[in-house]
Amino acid sequence: MKLATFVHDGKRRSGIVAGDRIHPFPHPVELHELIAEGAEPLREAGERARTGSQPVALTEVRLLPPLQPPTVRDFMTFESHVAGVAQGYGDTVPDEWYAAPAFYFTNPYAMIGAHDDVPVPPGCGRFDFELEVAAVIGKEGRDLTPEQAREHIVGYTILNDWSARDLQGREMRVKLGPAKAKDTATTLGPWLVTTDELEPHRDQEGFLDLALTVHVNGETIGQDRLTSMAWTFEEMVAYASRGTWVRPGDVLGSGTCGNGGCLAELWGRTGVLELTPLIPGDTVTMSVEGIGTISNTVVEGVAPTPVRKARRREGSSGRERVGTIGSRPGTGPAQA
Repeated sequence: MKLATFVHDGKRRSGIVAGDRIHPFPHPVELHELIAEGAEPLREAGERARTGSQPVALTEVRLLPPLQPPTVRDFMTFESHVAGVAQGYGDTVPDEWYAAPAFYFTNPYAMIGAHDDVPVPPGCGRFDFELEVAAVIGKEGRDLTPEQAREHIVGYTILNDWSARDLQGREMRVKLGPAKAKDTATTLGPWLVTTDELEPHRDQEGFLDLALTVHVNGETIGQDRLTSMAWTFEEMVAYASRGTWVRPGDVLGSGTCGNGGCLAELWGRTGVLELTPLIPGDTVTMSVEGIGTISNTVVEGVAPTPVRKARRREGSSGRERVGTIGSRPGTGPAQA
């Protein structure tokens, strides 16, 4: 099934996508509520909608993010993307990347729909996109094995992790970022495709073999396949659940694909801004085989609200060695 959330005639609804139409659920319900009820009730609700409700043309609705996730973990699972960005800093892929599927938590309140405008983040001068696929959790669990994790994934959607690269570069020097660099918008859509729809695309190693493409203003910028991931989504869910819970509606992004999945990778490989940062009027279109297409146009953002710089401690140079509780003498501060 393809499950969508949308606005029609001023009303927010959810339903099943069939061809170029949406069949609304007979009774208004949030998609994450249906997901939390379990796979069988979700399937039954979909069948009732498909056979018992009056369909609406996709051209007559505004697609919203399929669901409002309680948490969003964004991973980095494409080695070629990591290598390309690292090259821009004269670096290589760190050994630590190969040890485990790294991720960060991003803003669940920044979700936008498949065709919504996206504002330039306040103070950003180097705006970028990131082509990803996201898995959505359908059943809670913790300390899962990859084999167990498969039954905890309800479906997949496209994710565009919009990024303010200049802000990100400054923030990550503090060893905690990214923060405001990823805080303004994340596209989810166009809908949630349940796992059974994509199962025919699974290869022998457990990866989904899907083609990924991104265009800017109609020009092809990047192409990759989801099989280029270093870890499967099941392995990512298992790692995310280590020592904690994953719950219905949680979103886990694959991380940016390689071969031009974002401008930063291309800048890193060439050493120049051969492809210019995004500006108002640019349209970014992403397609994933078996899922669909999202397309967002960049618009002017707002000016940053001023916040004063840090108050320095009297006599501080800002470069003093600071000890950390539990650290050994001479080892310096711990890094988060």
